[in-house]
Parts: sequence; C-alpha cells; structure tokens
Amino acid sequence: MKLKNIFIFTLFVLATYSCNTKEEHLVKVFKRQILVNNTPYLIKGICYHPVPKGSPNKRDFSRLKEDIILMKEAGINTIRVYAPIDDINVLDQLVDANIKVIIGFGYDQNGFYDMASGSFINYVDKYKNHKAILLWELGNEYNYHPEWFDGDIKNWYNALNNAAALIHQKDPNHPVTTAHGDLPDSLALQLSPNIDVWGLNVYRWDNPGSIYKEWEAISDKPMYLSEAGGDSYMTITKAGYEKGENQKAQADANATILKNVFKNNHIGSGVTLFSFTDGWWKAGSYDKQDPGGWAPNSSGVPYDGSPNEEYWGIVDIDRNKKQTFDVVKKAYNEAKK
Repeated sequence: MKLKNIFIFTLFVLATYSCNTKEEHLVKVFKRQILVNNTPYLIKGICYHPVPKGSPNKRDFSRLKEDIILMKEAGINTIRVYAPIDDINVLDQLVDANIKVIIGFGYDQNGFYDMASGSFINYVDKYKNHKAILLWELGNEYNYHPEWFDGDIKNWYNALNNAAALIHQKDPNHPVTTAHGDLPDSLALQLSPNIDVWGLNVYRWDNPGSIYKEWEAISDKPMYLSEAGGDSYMTITKAGYEKGENQKAQADANATILKNVFKNNHIGSGVTLFSFTDGWWKAGSYDKQDPGGWAPNSSGVPYDGSPNEEYWGIVDIDRNKKQTFDVVKKAYNEAKK
C-alpha cells in the first residue's frame, strides 16, 4: 500500500513539473497585451547588434557577460536582434539573466535562417522550447522597400503572412511580430492577419506619443515600439544643442521618448530602444567612429533630423556609459505595466 502511494505521489510530482516546465515557455496575446505565463509583459528593451571595432558588420558575443551586467543595471528585460542567435550558450546566458529575446528573421540572407529559402522555420523548430524566446520577428522596415519585392509591396505582405502562418503551425507558444516602418496602412493590416503583435519603428522627433491613438483607431492587437530613440551626434546646431558629439541631446531626447512610451502602456507593450552600443561599421572606416547619415532636417530623428548611424548606443563601443544610460535606467526601473 505504501509503495502504491509513493508511486502515485511520484507521478503527481512529475506531472506537476512537466506542467510548470511547459508553462515557463508560454507566451501569448490577450487583447492588447503580451502575456508571459499569463502575466502581462512590458518590454523594457534594447536593440542589440554587437559588432567590435574594425569589423564589417560581423556580430560578436564575446563581451556578452559584460553587456548583460550593464543591461541588468539599466533595467533591460528584452533584447531585439536583427538575425537569429544560433548559439545555445548565448541564449542560456540570457535566460540566466532573465532577459528575453525577440528573434529577427530577414527575407533574403543568403539562406541563413531566412524567409526566401524557408530555412527560418528550421530555427523556429530548433529553439521553440528555449526559455529565452519572447517573439519571432519577420522583417525590418520592409514596407519602405517595394523594390526588393518586384516593385509591389503586396508581395512582401503576402510573404509575411504566409511565414507567420507557418510559424503558428510549428510553434503555437510564441507570437509572431514584424518591425514595420511607422504606422501600417490598411493594406498592410488586411494582407497580414497572421501577425499577432505589431512592432513599429517610430522616429517622430522626441514625441512618439501620437502613434498610440493612431494605432488604437485601426487595430485591437498588441503593439510595441521596435525602434525609437536619438543619436549622440548633432550634424548642425539646432534646438539649443551644439554641433558635434552631443550626449546631452541624446539623453534629453530619450528621456522624453520613454516618458511618452510608458504613459501609453494601456495601448503599447513597451519599446526596444535603438540601440545598446555604438556601431562603428555603419559609416566610413571600421576602425574609427565616423559622423554620417542623411542630410540635416531630412528625417524625424531628434534634434537635427539626421541619423548619425554610428552614435546610437546607450554605451559607446568600449562599453563606457553615455549620458543616456542613466536616463534609460531611471525610466526602465520605474516603468510598470
């Protein structure tokens, strides 16, 4: 009789462990919210693409431990990456730090887990049970590039929708998102019903707040800002900020942006600020930091209207904190869903 009771108790413990293990991987959407294990999840995130000095856009995770320490100090709970991380050790370190990942898939990446080859679904199948995964992301601002899709953006939205459907078949426990350039129009929404969460890359000076009412009017799905922020270089003197490297301009812009983000938590699910570290590979020499971007006053980037691509980090390439680091730290540690 005692052996029978022990056997039954053992089965109960195993069943409970199995249920809890499965629950730890469950991410879903409910109305306008992202839920992790049935609890609303607020993305306090950062775009993360660590490329060392002298490298032509070759990502390197050798400083991950150092980066995680800084991320945890800043209150970051999510990173967004532009290409899959095919390294279980990297993903495991993120789990240990309680940091989740939005995994991005490109359309045509020469067959590296991309949509064009169909190999992206192999990655989903390989890592769908990993606790680091928050969302699967398809594309980044492709709505700005119909020329990549035979001049017809409908080809992209159809590919996007079909890929999302395939992910749903393979992995019902993680929602699918896309990083859309600003607000999607009716065509995008109509052709992409399989997208569960819409990421929006929003550069509206230092005030993205208008995007939330606009989104509320067209969709009842969850959304978050997949990119937002300012850089630390002023191409011209403007708005009281001097020309040249100007960390105060970046810090002030991000403070206002994050204030706008987190006062709209009833509609949005947070932000992955752009970006963690400066990227020296984006303009000019790979061995030094170069100003460079669009002409002044030609975009919505604060405060000069010019995205100087190598100056977007909240830390510099040597992991020294910039002025905006403390701004992010304060906003993220105070933010609540």
